[in-house]
Parts: sequence; C-alpha cells; structure tokens
Amino acid sequence: MKRNPKILDRNKSALLVIDIQERILNVMQRHELLVENTLKLIKGCKTLSVPIYYTEQYPKGLGETAQVLKEELEGTAIQKMSFSCSGAGELFDEFKKNGYSQIIVCGIESHVCVQQTVLDLLANDFQVNLAADAVSSRKDSDFNIALERMKANGAEVTTTESILFELLNVCGTDEFKTISKLVK
Repeated sequence: MKRNPKILDRNKSALLVIDIQERILNVMQRHELLVENTLKLIKGCKTLSVPIYYTEQYPKGLGETAQVLKEELEGTAIQKMSFSCSGAGELFDEFKKNGYSQIIVCGIESHVCVQQTVLDLLANDFQVNLAADAVSSRKDSDFNIALERMKANGAEVTTTESILFELLNVCGTDEFKTISKLVK
C-alpha cells in the first residue's frame, strides 16, 4: 500500500534551525515554547540520526545561538548576512548533494528569515515541513500572516510532535521510547 510522499522520511530529511540567537530571543512571542519545541526537534533528530544544521544572522550584532540550544547542537553555526538561508554559503547545494529533499524548519523570525528561507527552499524543489510551534516573531500578526503565506506557497505547516512521529514511523522501538519521553 502506498504512503503519502509528503510524510517525512528520516533518510531524506534534515532539520534547519534558523537564527535562534541570544540577543533577539527574549523579544519573541512565546519564546519559552519556541525553545522547548526546538530542543525537542534537536533531541529527536539526534535520536533518529537526522542531520541538523543551524544558522546565525549577523552574530556580531545579534549574538550567538541561544546557549541552551548550543549545548545540544554539534558543529558550528552557519553564519549569514542574507535573511534567507539560500545566502548561507552552499547550504542548499549540500542538502541536494546529500539527498535531503525534506527540510524541517524552525526558528525566528517567522516573517523574515524563516519565511524567506521557506519560500526559497520551495522554489528549489525542497519539501518544507514547518514546525509552527517552533517558530516565532515579535508580533502575532507577523507570525500569523507568515504562516498563512508559507502554507499558501506549499509549505507543510505542522507541529513538533507530528514531525517527530512521522520521522519515527513505528512504535515499539527504543527510539519510540525516547521520542515519547521527549514529547510528554
């Protein structure tokens, strides 16, 4: 029996954490929930061996990635000056080279860096799964309109828990136990 091709496949997926930086984080709406769900995504993707990339927008001005996230992340942040991650070096090319056609997106701000990245990913034939409970903006109106626009342009707007269980696919494994504990 066929499965819907939009369901996430861990072998084709990568997580992209966009610009969750110390100096801007606290002015975001529901920033505690943003961090909590981003941590779930990071830990879940590590459990499931899904690669994780993270960016920093102008770190000289906005600071580094929030420390609580950096403690879970590996490697170094991809620094950028462009709002869209399409301007973050060879990031999109790396996704294609490694066969990552489904990009899971979280970060800030919903209506600027996240939205421009999502639209550019879609334009480059990636499936985007946006964790709506792991993105934020300073204003609710910017957040809501950005989510509507990204969805209207083809993004799969979903939740952290939904993403993790799609990647998991089955229950009854050690990975399932770990993911279940994360989302509770």
